[in-house]
Amino acid sequence: MARNSDFHRNRGPDRAGPSRGSPGGRPPGPAASTADRPRRGDPDIALIWGFHAVREALLSPRRKLVRLFATEPAAARLASEIGTHRKLDVVTTTPQDIDQRAPRDAIHQGVLLEARPLGPIDISELPANGLILVLDQITDPHNVGAILRTAAAFGVDAIVTTERHSPALTGVLAKSASGALEHVPICSVVNLARAMKELADMGYARVGLDSDGETSLGDAPLARPLAIALGAEGKGLRRLTRENCDVVARLDLPGAIKSLNVSNACAVALTIVSMKLARPA
Repeated sequence: MARNSDFHRNRGPDRAGPSRGSPGGRPPGPAASTADRPRRGDPDIALIWGFHAVREALLSPRRKLVRLFATEPAAARLASEIGTHRKLDVVTTTPQDIDQRAPRDAIHQGVLLEARPLGPIDISELPANGLILVLDQITDPHNVGAILRTAAAFGVDAIVTTERHSPALTGVLAKSASGALEHVPICSVVNLARAMKELADMGYARVGLDSDGETSLGDAPLARPLAIALGAEGKGLRRLTRENCDVVARLDLPGAIKSLNVSNACAVALTIVSMKLARPA
C-alpha cells in the first residue's frame, strides 16, 4: 500500500523562489535541494504522480495544492493547468530527482504533486436518488483505483468504504484511478453494517455482488437509489454485509471461469445496472 509522504517546506539558503515566467514555474536547472527530501507518514500531505492523475488534481476545485515537481517537458504539457494556480509552488527538475522523491517503483511520468488529502463526505451527504458502490474491505490500491476509474466512467455518485482496511487515497491508488479520485466522492465509515442499515433508512436498495448469489444481477429488481456492495478478493462479502443486503446477486458468465477480479466484476456489474436503470419503468 502506498503511504502518504511530505517534503520539508523550508528551502535551503541557496535555493531561489519559483519563477513564474515559464510553464514549469522554475527555469530548468539543478535538482531541488536535498533539504526538500520527503518525510514519510504525514497525514496532511498526499503524493500524486502520473500525468493523468496530476492533471485532474490540478483541475479539481476540491483539491488544495502545495507543490508540483515536474520535468521540463511535463511542465510544458501541463502549462495550461498550472497557469490557473498563481500560488502553486512549481519546481522544474529532473526525472532522477523525482525518482528520489517518489516511492520506489512509482511510474511518475515526470510529475509528482504534493497536495492536501481530499476529505471524505458524510453518509448523510449521499444523493437521495443516487447510484453508489459499497466496498467491503477491499485493500488493494490497484483494485480500488480501477474501481474508482470505472465508477467515474459510469457516473457513480459516491463510494462508501471503511476507515480501516482500506488503502490510502493517494499514491498508487490515485495513479491507478487515473484522475477519477477527483470526480467520485468517498464516504468513509467506521462500521459498514451500520452504514448499510442507514442506507436502507435513506431508501436505498442494497444489492450485494457474489459469485454464489441467489439470483442473476440481470434478473434482480434494480432501481434508484441503489447501492452495489463489492467484497474483497478471496473473502468476498462479510457475513454482516451480506445480511444487510436486500438481495445478493451473481454475474452469469458464459465461459468456464465464473468469477472475476473485483475491479473487472465492478465494470460488468455497472454495465448491467446502467442498462437496466436506463429502461423505462
